Amino acid sequence: MLRSSHTALDFRCYRPSFPSTKHTSFTIFMDRSSTNSFKQTLSTTSSSSSSLLKQPPQNRNPVLACRALPDTSPREDDSAVHGSSETIVGVLGGGQLGRMLCQAASQMAIKVVVLDPQQNCPASALSYQHMIGSFDDSAAVEEFAKRCGVLTFEIEHVNVATLEKLELQGVDCQPKASTIRIIQDKYLQKVHFSQHDIPLPEFMQIDELEGAKKAGQLFGYPLMIKSKRLAYDGRGNAVAKSEEELSAAIAALGGFGHGLYVEKWAPFVKELAVIVARGRDNSILCYPVVETIHKENICHIVKSPANVSWKIQKLATEVAYKAVSSLEGAGVFAVELFLTEDGQILLNEVAPRPHNSGHHTIESCYTSQYEQHLRAVVGLPLGNPSMKTPAAIMYNILGEDEGDRGFSLAHQLIGRALGITGATVHWYDKPEMRKQRKMGHITIVGPSKADVEKRLDSLLNRESFDSQSAVTPHVGIIMGSDSDLPVMKDAAKILAMFDVPYEVRIVSAHRTPENMFSYASAARDRGIQVIIAGAGGAAHLPGMVASLTPLPVIGVPVRASTLDGIDSLLSIVQMPRGVPVATVAINNATNAGLLAVRMLGVGDADLVSRMSQYQDDMRNEVLVKTEKLEKVGWESYLNP
Repeated sequence: MLRSSHTALDFRCYRPSFPSTKHTSFTIFMDRSSTNSFKQTLSTTSSSSSSLLKQPPQNRNPVLACRALPDTSPREDDSAVHGSSETIVGVLGGGQLGRMLCQAASQMAIKVVVLDPQQNCPASALSYQHMIGSFDDSAAVEEFAKRCGVLTFEIEHVNVATLEKLELQGVDCQPKASTIRIIQDKYLQKVHFSQHDIPLPEFMQIDELEGAKKAGQLFGYPLMIKSKRLAYDGRGNAVAKSEEELSAAIAALGGFGHGLYVEKWAPFVKELAVIVARGRDNSILCYPVVETIHKENICHIVKSPANVSWKIQKLATEVAYKAVSSLEGAGVFAVELFLTEDGQILLNEVAPRPHNSGHHTIESCYTSQYEQHLRAVVGLPLGNPSMKTPAAIMYNILGEDEGDRGFSLAHQLIGRALGITGATVHWYDKPEMRKQRKMGHITIVGPSKADVEKRLDSLLNRESFDSQSAVTPHVGIIMGSDSDLPVMKDAAKILAMFDVPYEVRIVSAHRTPENMFSYASAARDRGIQVIIAGAGGAAHLPGMVASLTPLPVIGVPVRASTLDGIDSLLSIVQMPRGVPVATVAINNATNAGLLAVRMLGVGDADLVSRMSQYQDDMRNEVLVKTEKLEKVGWESYLNP
């Protein structure tokens, strides 16, 4: 706020070292007592201001060194770096990945400078410094490297020959230039990984049409044709469904002069990805496997964790770990994978940088991929990559139209997202809107995969989202017959007392076995965490459900008309090894509810606190009764 006792002085500075940006305007506020002396100082230096700006930072006038974006000159206080690391991180590229690196760096007090040709690139407003220049320009990269303690990347399409030259001069590049050279040529990348016994779709280089025809005869159709370089977001890929389509597909990629190769079509059922972090000490940590869904070859939705078996998760993680282990240098790597119909994991490609498939980690993991990348390249210990929320889904905001209409549609989506529980909006602040351009993303976290998918559906279908009615039940109370309800209602009362969301269902093991199967199989994905199953007589329901779900099952033996419930109790506790079922006393659904609350309390401090209060209240109730008995005697106590 500008007070009445202050004066605003406007300045226009010429920067001869960057002809693409002729000047910068900025304003300095100061109290009036200092204004006259400041103006006098300027009058004595104005004749030499151009040469002053060219001087080394330590010789500059502190006032003229004040930064106004997009000023690229080093700051006066470069010698006094205080934060998680004293290393200044230089990032080649200032797009949305660079922007989010800067956001993570600000939380760690790490200084990030970016090199990008666009004056208003997404990272420019958040970086410590922004040098305007192309990351593919040798002179610009060499000049930029002088400002950095370590050089890293948000895009792999850089001048790798310059990086190799800089490394010979002692510049620290992470990941190494050798890795960038391998990755930026997709054919060379495939050759490298095949030499390290990493499973891949079959591939071969093609130099002329006859070679492409032979590849089609060998691999069959459809045939995937790819450019070796400068291919991303579906660019550089073409599909030939028959030999007759080869010429058109090759022409669409610019012809053989651009460098082409072919891949055998991978009959995948899902596309998966693993973010892998590698430290300077070669330690490697992997994030949970995610599923990626593409729209027009652009990553559109990411689901974390992927809805695949543990065996597939383990196999995908092993392939990703092995791929990154074969490369050199520190940082975050994204490994894209195919899951085939027969359960194979094939490597698609690797990106040596943060990646679209890891955006969700900002909200869903203990350490985001952006913080992890910074930790890795500067040599800090790697952070915990595990998820801190049961489920997350990321939705890419892609341009739906050009210009102002595209912006309007995106802002309408953002407005709806702000009303969704668990949703976080990231807007990249790109100055131009184009169709299918990545403009931002929305991450939704929640208690289950079904829950976050439901919230995303309500967002995209413009439905109002009632956070109360949409609460995911954490406990499922099931019984074989409505005759069990008078007993099982006590479990519901306990859960309601502790504000634990629950559902009550009739699921008969004998009369509706198909319903029992579908309920037990889907319970976990729907967000159920504990199942309370009541049953009388033969009491098959708790055991059968326990055999179908990995969730804990609490059996409640219900007293039947014969044998007084003993048969139910014995049936529940006599489960074979490998199918555990907890149980409580006959007809004691109250204890089943309390046991479920305690199970949920393992990950919920509020529930633990409330359970402790419940125990204190029971104790106090007994003490009150004891005091009354002692005071009035047993006769008056029984006959008040």
